[in-house]
Amino acid sequence: MEWRERRLFPLLGIFALCAVLYLSFNDDLSFPVLWQPTMGFVATNSTHFFITDGSDEGGVQSPLYINGWNSYWLMEKSVWGPSRSIVSKMLKMGSQMGLTVCRTWAFSDGDGPIALQVSPGVFNERVFRGLDYVIVEARKRGIRLILSLVNNLNAFGGKAQYVRWAKAAGFNVSTSDDSFFSHPAIKDYYKAYIKAIVTRKNSLSRVKYANEPAIFAWELINEPRCLSNSSAPVLQAWITEMAAYIKSLDQKHLVTVGLEGFYGPETAKRSGVNPGEWAASLGTDFIQNSAISNIDFASMHAYPNSWIKDADLETKKNFLSHWVDAHINDGDSLLKKPVLLTEVGFPIRMNKQENDINKLLKIVYDRISESANKGEAGAGALIWQLVVEGVEDYSDQYSFIAWDYPSTYELITQQSCRLRRIFSPSKTKDGHPCR
Repeated sequence: MEWRERRLFPLLGIFALCAVLYLSFNDDLSFPVLWQPTMGFVATNSTHFFITDGSDEGGVQSPLYINGWNSYWLMEKSVWGPSRSIVSKMLKMGSQMGLTVCRTWAFSDGDGPIALQVSPGVFNERVFRGLDYVIVEARKRGIRLILSLVNNLNAFGGKAQYVRWAKAAGFNVSTSDDSFFSHPAIKDYYKAYIKAIVTRKNSLSRVKYANEPAIFAWELINEPRCLSNSSAPVLQAWITEMAAYIKSLDQKHLVTVGLEGFYGPETAKRSGVNPGEWAASLGTDFIQNSAISNIDFASMHAYPNSWIKDADLETKKNFLSHWVDAHINDGDSLLKKPVLLTEVGFPIRMNKQENDINKLLKIVYDRISESANKGEAGAGALIWQLVVEGVEDYSDQYSFIAWDYPSTYELITQQSCRLRRIFSPSKTKDGHPCR
């Protein structure tokens, strides 16, 4: 008995020390993940997503149609230990709704304690560890991530921050933020950022991001726009260059642009599909930008309440239906690539409009389900955006806590089940909403 006690006491001491260190310094300590669920990589075959086994032969296992969501704030809420439970809760709730893909920011450029890139090529390791945590937690829940790499908007730094950095370094940069797409120094800044992200080794799992199956795709930029169509060729060249650069570093993951889906003047036949004449003057073109060889799938957004503000519900429904149909048809007939609605947003927090919002969301979901049944290019939709308690600072008029809106919660979950039953009728498990 005495020899057992002699062995037991040192072990208890070690456990007690570890507990004290964790409780006192858990923001600064990273405990390795010893086991992770097996996941296949996502690949494309013409207009379809597939899950592969990750082998060199690329053995195809099953087709994939997506019901997902946006929570752009996951990395920032994972920087500090006490708020990581919020991130875990969001990913858990997404999984419980049958959602399989989450789109989130893998950028935060500029000053401040939660900036990932504090200056060109200089990174805050604490924030990087926050992104590590997001990836590990997503894989734990069976969620794949679309990681966006820079913002067209000024929030979280965006392309304007890159331009400011170049000016501060003494480069002769124009006053237009469109120089982000053309100036050699700024493009080098962005490439250095891409390399740091893609080649990162996760501090928790020790898996390089380039080898991480929980990453669904890299998104070049959130909602690229130019000041005028004169910059359209520059943007096209930028997309071509940056997509090729990512592929030179990472051949396992998909790449998309991050487009809103507007048609430019070069595709005049589609101009009537745009929400207004203004949409064709932003230097982007859904077909030309998405047709680039290293862009694996086309992305688009849908915000009828913002884009056609004064329209009545029927007009918004008609616009949304034509908007989704046009892009899916282009994916099938012209691009020969999957089309994913990476943001679908409605001002759902206005309680009196909940029924109207469901009617609009149902148009999108029904069209995706039809596409899945017919084997068409409409590959899925990601609602903007889901939040949980404790992230009020990240909410906008389109953000909502899904379980606070039972009818919308049910609609989202039913869509997950519809898509699952098409391809995996026998694979649902106990605890899944579709069982």
